[in-house]
Amino acid sequence: MPVTIKVKSLTKSFGPIHAVRGVSFDVHHGEVLGFLGPNGAGKSTTMKMITGFLEPTSGTVEVNGFDVQENPIDVKRSIGYLPEGAPAYGEMTVKSFLNFIADVRQLTGSNRQKRIDEVVDIINIKHVIDQSIETLSKGFKRRVGIAQAILHDPSVLILDEPTDGLDPNQKHEVRNLIKEMSEDKAIVISTHILEEVDAVCSRSIIIASGELLFDGTPTELIAKSDRGDIEHAFRLITTSSADENRETAAP
Repeated sequence: MPVTIKVKSLTKSFGPIHAVRGVSFDVHHGEVLGFLGPNGAGKSTTMKMITGFLEPTSGTVEVNGFDVQENPIDVKRSIGYLPEGAPAYGEMTVKSFLNFIADVRQLTGSNRQKRIDEVVDIINIKHVIDQSIETLSKGFKRRVGIAQAILHDPSVLILDEPTDGLDPNQKHEVRNLIKEMSEDKAIVISTHILEEVDAVCSRSIIIASGELLFDGTPTELIAKSDRGDIEHAFRLITTSSADENRETAAP
């Protein structure tokens, strides 16, 4: 499978705070990569650097062969991005917002409305299409966020907590959608729901304190636990790292 995302020695510092420390990994076409870590691990910061919304302190990111810093517009054309919190214009209706995104993504002609209709159907938001976004529940706001991310049918999807705020049925729908889309895309999802990794992802990465601690399949992650429990494996990996950091920092 061709490499679609190439992250090399990625580092980000905010003054004395080292949010991301020399992280390197590749994502291939057809993969769903689960990006895991405790709160404050550097997941969202890394995703923002991959999408070009945050400039790295050092290191490089390539998407479809384009360097994020040197060719930011080409990279953004390739990517659909659902950020943390999925900001949108609350006073807009869902319909007007998706039309606005279609303008931004330069969708024209018959394909424009066809694509909007397809996405509205796929994400199941037709019955709220004329509601203003500020009146929607958290779950439906999240769905609208996913809709804008996939509207231009990108080859790369970066989804930060895509099922946050969704009820169990909605989560099931979104997980199935991610699996279906993965056939012709490279997808990175950040999640705190470890069962989601086993259900959706073909590979998982764990970072803590900005450092990459694990890179392997969900089966390989589960094997790290003598209980065969993915949550236990996650705790073992991330808490042992935290203990090592405390020992290193001790006088």
